[in-house]
Formats: sequence, structure tokens, C-alpha cells
Amino acid sequence: MNDKIIGILGGMGPEATAECYLKIIRATNASKDQDHFRVIIDSNAKIPDRTEAISGRGANPVPEMIHTAKNLEKLNVDVACIPCMTSHYFIEEVQKAVSFPLLNAFLELKKYIQDYYPHVKKIGVLATTGTLETGLFNEYLDYLHVINPTPYTQNDKVMRAIYGKNGIKSGNTGGEPLHLLKEASQELMDNGAELIISGCTEIGLVLKPYHLPVPLVDPMEVVANVVVKETVYQKS
Repeated sequence: MNDKIIGILGGMGPEATAECYLKIIRATNASKDQDHFRVIIDSNAKIPDRTEAISGRGANPVPEMIHTAKNLEKLNVDVACIPCMTSHYFIEEVQKAVSFPLLNAFLELKKYIQDYYPHVKKIGVLATTGTLETGLFNEYLDYLHVINPTPYTQNDKVMRAIYGKNGIKSGNTGGEPLHLLKEASQELMDNGAELIISGCTEIGLVLKPYHLPVPLVDPMEVVANVVVKETVYQKS
């Protein structure tokens, strides 16, 4: 019986939060409403921008993240996930403030690649500049050769696809963002990437596995499947 309570520490961004909930629904083995998990979502879009904070140009998001996590704690969630890869830079600080486990998407991604793509040696990463600057992919996937876009592609294609005037953060999940992300992916593949990581939750809203000739792995898809199936959650 699916009786545990799942929390989503959301708002980073709102559409990615909604998509995370849909992924949890789709990952659940259910034949009627009552078979689904109770899911508590706090979509706090007022959390300061994580990329800006990491680069030293913006406010610290940790206090608002903790405030949001505390709201989930008050409602007795058993486990929670954060549908924002960049925010995992701050996950340890937030985890110390609450009693329930926060699922680490990087740890789960590492296990997933080891289990399902053991022969892959080189991976390409599409993510925000803030996430790349943290070095989290290199840290957690240190046994792999991690390939990032060139500075030009990162700024004029990946970040433009996410934050641009016609970007995903503005509600555009087709057309221009898809074209830019496919071009960025091609560069990664040309540089040897055997697998592409959708390292920003917004990217997963646009770029799908059928768009690429190599595997595309969405860490939030991995997390959704783990959070509905696991009873013991990895913390380290």
C-alpha cells in the first residue's frame, strides 16, 4: 500500500515542479486514485535564483529553501525531492535543518548510470552555468569523463534556451528552446558524449529521448522512480 507521504520542495521553477509531480504519478503503480501516494508540494517561487547565488551576484536561497522544507516537515512527509539540479549545491545545508531525508538526485543519477549504462565512459551535460560552476557532475560522476558545452554554446544556446526571452522560464517549451538544445547536444556528441544528461529540470520539459541518437537521461525521471519504489533512502 502506498501510504508514505512524499514531499516536493518546489518553485525552482514552477513548471519543473509540476512536471516532477506528474513524473511521480506516472511512476506509481496504481489502478485507482487511492493507490497513489499522498504528495505535499510547496512551490515556493520566491526562493532566490540559485545560479545568481552561486556566481555571487544574488541572494542566498538557503533560508527560503529551509523555510519551504520546514513546511513539508510540519505535514509529516516521509521523504522529499527537489526538482532543481542547481539547488543541490545547497542540499546539505537544507538537510541539516529537517528530519526527513531529501533525495539527492546526483546520487541517484550515479547509481542509475552504473546500473543501466555500465559501458558508458563519456557523458555530456546540459545544465545551467551555475550548476556547471559547482562541479557537482564531476564530483558525483568522477569515474566518467564529463563533457560540458563550449563557453559560446553554454551562453548562447543552453542558457538562452532556459532564460532567454523566448526561453523555457518564460513558458516556451517548443520551437526555439528545442532547436538550441538540439544544437548544444550535437556539439556534446561531436566531442565524444555517449550519453546526454538533462541536467536542468527545465531542459527535460523540452528535450526528449526521441530527439537524440544517444540516450538522454533526465535525473528527475530517475528520482521519481526511486521515490515511489524505495523504502530506505540513500543519504551519502
